[in-house]
Amino acid sequence: MQRLVTSGTFELDGGSWDVDNNIWIVGDESDVVVFDAAHQAGPIVDAVAGRNVVAVVCTHGHNDHVTVAPELGKTLDAPVLLHPADDVLWRMTHPDEDFRGVEDGTRLRAGSVELRALHTPGHSPGSVCWYAPDLGAVFSGDTLFNGGPGATGRSYSDFPTILASISGRLGTLPSDTVVYTGHGDTTVVGDELVHYDEWVKNGS
Repeated sequence: MQRLVTSGTFELDGGSWDVDNNIWIVGDESDVVVFDAAHQAGPIVDAVAGRNVVAVVCTHGHNDHVTVAPELGKTLDAPVLLHPADDVLWRMTHPDEDFRGVEDGTRLRAGSVELRALHTPGHSPGSVCWYAPDLGAVFSGDTLFNGGPGATGRSYSDFPTILASISGRLGTLPSDTVVYTGHGDTTVVGDELVHYDEWVKNGS
Protein backbone atom coordinates (compact mmCIF):
# COMPACT_ATOMS: atom_id res chain seq x y z
CA MET A 1 0.00 0.00 0.00
CA GLN A 2 1.30 3.44 -0.94
CA ARG A 3 0.16 6.90 0.02
CA LEU A 4 0.62 9.82 -2.33
CA VAL A 5 -0.40 13.40 -1.50
CA THR A 6 -1.26 15.95 -4.17
CA SER A 7 -2.40 19.54 -3.75
CA GLY A 8 -5.00 21.64 -5.51
CA THR A 9 -8.45 23.12 -4.95
CA PHE A 10 -11.88 21.89 -3.96
CA GLU A 11 -14.64 23.85 -5.68
CA LEU A 12 -18.37 23.72 -5.00
CA ASP A 13 -21.26 26.13 -4.51
CA GLY A 14 -19.18 29.01 -5.89
CA GLY A 15 -16.38 28.61 -3.37
CA SER A 16 -12.80 27.39 -3.75
CA TRP A 17 -10.53 25.97 -1.04
CA ASP A 18 -6.92 24.81 -1.09
CA VAL A 19 -6.69 21.12 -0.18
CA ASP A 20 -4.18 18.30 0.11
CA ASN A 21 -5.58 14.95 -1.01
CA ASN A 22 -4.49 11.43 -0.14
CA ILE A 23 -4.25 9.01 -3.04
CA TRP A 24 -3.96 5.36 -2.04
CA ILE A 25 -2.38 2.74 -4.30
CA VAL A 26 -3.33 -0.73 -3.10
CA GLY A 27 -2.26 -4.14 -4.37
CA ASP A 28 1.02 -5.91 -5.05
CA GLU A 29 4.01 -5.74 -7.37
CA SER A 30 1.85 -6.63 -10.37
CA ASP A 31 -1.71 -5.32 -9.92
CA VAL A 32 -3.04 -2.27 -8.09
CA VAL A 33 -6.13 -0.17 -7.54
CA VAL A 34 -5.76 3.62 -7.40
CA PHE A 35 -8.10 5.36 -4.96
CA ASP A 36 -8.99 8.86 -6.14
CA ALA A 37 -7.51 10.89 -8.95
CA ALA A 38 -6.67 14.18 -7.33
CA HIS A 39 -5.16 17.23 -8.99
CA GLN A 40 -2.21 15.92 -11.05
CA ALA A 41 -1.89 12.73 -13.07
CA GLY A 42 1.91 12.63 -13.40
CA PRO A 43 2.78 11.78 -9.78
CA ILE A 44 0.14 9.04 -9.74
CA VAL A 45 1.43 7.47 -12.94
CA ASP A 46 4.96 7.61 -11.54
CA ALA A 47 3.87 5.90 -8.32
CA VAL A 48 2.10 3.13 -10.22
CA ALA A 49 5.47 2.43 -11.82
CA GLY A 50 4.24 0.35 -14.72
CA ARG A 51 2.02 -2.01 -12.76
CA ASN A 52 -1.36 -3.10 -14.10
CA VAL A 53 -4.09 -0.81 -12.78
CA VAL A 54 -7.28 -2.78 -12.18
CA ALA A 55 -9.30 0.41 -11.71
CA VAL A 56 -9.12 4.09 -10.88
CA VAL A 57 -11.67 4.23 -8.06
CA CYS A 58 -13.30 7.54 -7.17
CA THR A 59 -14.63 7.40 -3.61
CA HIS A 60 -17.03 10.21 -4.54
CA GLY A 61 -17.63 12.82 -7.21
CA HIS A 62 -16.25 16.05 -5.73
CA ASN A 63 -13.85 17.70 -8.12
CA ASP A 64 -10.77 17.26 -5.94
CA HIS A 65 -11.25 13.47 -6.03
CA VAL A 66 -11.91 13.17 -9.77
CA THR A 67 -9.75 15.96 -11.21
CA VAL A 68 -7.66 13.77 -13.50
CA ALA A 69 -9.73 10.57 -13.47
CA PRO A 70 -10.43 10.43 -17.22
CA GLU A 71 -6.80 11.24 -18.03
CA LEU A 72 -5.56 8.57 -15.63
CA GLY A 73 -7.99 6.00 -16.96
CA LYS A 74 -6.78 6.55 -20.51
CA THR A 75 -3.09 6.72 -19.60
CA LEU A 76 -3.23 3.59 -17.44
CA ASP A 77 -5.77 1.71 -19.60
CA ALA A 78 -8.04 1.29 -16.58
CA PRO A 79 -11.76 1.82 -15.96
CA VAL A 80 -12.81 4.77 -13.82
CA LEU A 81 -15.30 3.67 -11.15
CA LEU A 82 -17.83 5.87 -9.33
CA HIS A 83 -21.22 5.35 -7.76
CA PRO A 84 -23.90 6.64 -10.18
CA ALA A 85 -25.58 8.70 -7.45
CA ASP A 86 -22.66 11.13 -7.83
CA ASP A 87 -23.15 11.63 -11.55
CA VAL A 88 -24.35 15.20 -10.97
CA LEU A 89 -21.08 16.05 -9.17
CA TRP A 90 -18.95 14.25 -11.75
CA ARG A 91 -20.57 16.25 -14.56
CA MET A 92 -19.55 19.50 -12.90
CA THR A 93 -15.91 18.58 -13.60
CA HIS A 94 -16.19 16.21 -16.56
CA PRO A 95 -19.38 16.98 -18.50
CA ASP A 96 -18.29 15.00 -21.55
CA GLU A 97 -16.58 12.01 -19.93
CA ASP A 98 -18.10 8.77 -18.69
CA PHE A 99 -17.33 6.43 -15.82
CA ARG A 100 -18.26 2.88 -14.89
CA GLY A 101 -20.87 2.66 -12.15
CA VAL A 102 -20.32 0.69 -8.96
CA GLU A 103 -22.92 -0.34 -6.40
CA ASP A 104 -22.96 -1.41 -2.80
CA GLY A 105 -21.31 -4.82 -2.66
CA THR A 106 -19.16 -4.43 -5.77
CA ARG A 107 -15.90 -6.35 -5.36
CA LEU A 108 -12.48 -5.71 -6.84
CA ARG A 109 -9.28 -7.72 -6.59
CA ALA A 110 -5.78 -6.29 -6.94
CA GLY A 111 -3.33 -9.14 -6.59
CA SER A 112 -4.11 -10.85 -3.29
CA VAL A 113 -6.15 -7.90 -1.97
CA GLU A 114 -9.94 -8.05 -2.17
CA LEU A 115 -11.89 -4.81 -1.85
CA ARG A 116 -15.62 -4.51 -1.14
CA ALA A 117 -17.72 -1.43 -1.84
CA LEU A 118 -19.77 0.00 1.02
CA HIS A 119 -22.19 2.70 -0.15
CA THR A 120 -21.97 5.39 2.52
CA PRO A 121 -23.98 8.43 1.41
CA GLY A 122 -23.96 11.68 3.34
CA HIS A 123 -20.86 13.61 2.31
CA SER A 124 -22.24 13.08 -1.17
CA PRO A 125 -25.07 10.87 -2.47
CA GLY A 126 -22.67 8.41 -4.04
CA SER A 127 -19.89 8.26 -1.48
CA VAL A 128 -18.41 4.77 -1.24
CA CYS A 129 -15.94 3.37 1.27
CA TRP A 130 -13.91 0.33 0.23
CA TYR A 131 -13.23 -2.38 2.80
CA ALA A 132 -10.18 -4.64 2.52
CA PRO A 133 -10.75 -7.39 5.13
CA ASP A 134 -7.37 -9.04 4.60
CA LEU A 135 -5.64 -5.73 5.30
CA GLY A 136 -7.90 -4.82 8.22
CA ALA A 137 -8.44 -1.53 6.41
CA VAL A 138 -11.12 0.67 4.93
CA PHE A 139 -10.54 3.46 2.41
CA SER A 140 -13.06 6.06 3.53
CA GLY A 141 -12.75 8.92 1.06
CA ASP A 142 -14.38 11.86 2.83
CA THR A 143 -16.94 9.86 4.83
CA LEU A 144 -14.86 9.46 7.99
CA PHE A 145 -11.73 11.30 9.08
CA ASN A 146 -9.36 11.34 11.99
CA GLY A 147 -11.60 13.56 14.11
CA GLY A 148 -15.06 12.71 12.87
CA PRO A 149 -17.44 12.67 9.92
CA GLY A 150 -16.78 14.35 6.61
CA ALA A 151 -18.24 17.78 5.92
CA THR A 152 -21.94 18.07 5.11
CA GLY A 153 -22.42 21.82 4.80
CA ARG A 154 -22.58 22.00 1.02
CA SER A 155 -24.91 20.94 -1.78
CA TYR A 156 -25.82 17.27 -2.11
CA SER A 157 -24.70 16.47 1.45
CA ASP A 158 -26.65 15.62 4.59
CA PHE A 159 -25.50 15.24 8.19
CA PRO A 160 -28.06 12.67 9.46
CA THR A 161 -27.33 10.57 6.38
CA ILE A 162 -23.57 10.52 6.95
CA LEU A 163 -24.12 9.60 10.60
CA ALA A 164 -26.33 6.69 9.54
CA SER A 165 -23.69 5.56 7.05
CA ILE A 166 -20.91 5.68 9.61
CA SER A 167 -22.84 3.85 12.31
CA GLY A 168 -24.63 1.39 10.05
CA ARG A 169 -21.78 0.53 7.67
CA LEU A 170 -18.40 1.47 9.12
CA GLY A 171 -19.61 0.80 12.64
CA THR A 172 -20.18 -2.84 11.76
CA LEU A 173 -16.52 -3.36 10.82
CA PRO A 174 -14.04 -4.67 13.41
CA SER A 175 -13.19 -1.84 15.78
CA ASP A 176 -9.48 -2.09 15.00
CA THR A 177 -10.04 -1.52 11.26
CA VAL A 178 -7.60 1.15 10.06
CA VAL A 179 -9.27 4.05 8.24
CA TYR A 180 -7.30 5.41 5.30
CA THR A 181 -8.84 8.81 4.69
CA GLY A 182 -9.17 11.12 1.71
CA HIS A 183 -7.40 13.94 3.55
CA GLY A 184 -5.16 14.04 6.59
CA ASP A 185 -4.02 11.28 8.91
CA THR A 186 -5.25 7.72 9.24
CA THR A 187 -7.35 6.62 12.20
CA VAL A 188 -9.11 3.52 13.55
CA VAL A 189 -12.84 2.83 13.38
CA GLY A 190 -13.20 2.23 17.11
CA ASP A 191 -11.29 5.38 18.03
CA GLU A 192 -13.80 7.46 16.05
CA LEU A 193 -17.05 5.67 16.88
CA VAL A 194 -16.60 6.26 20.62
CA HIS A 195 -17.41 9.91 19.84
CA TYR A 196 -20.62 9.13 17.94
CA ASP A 197 -22.95 10.47 20.64
CA GLU A 198 -20.97 13.72 20.70
CA TRP A 199 -21.38 14.08 16.93
CA VAL A 200 -25.12 13.60 17.26
CA LYS A 201 -25.35 16.09 20.11
CA ASN A 202 -23.18 18.74 18.46
CA GLY A 203 -24.74 18.32 15.04
CA SER A 204 -21.38 18.24 13.25
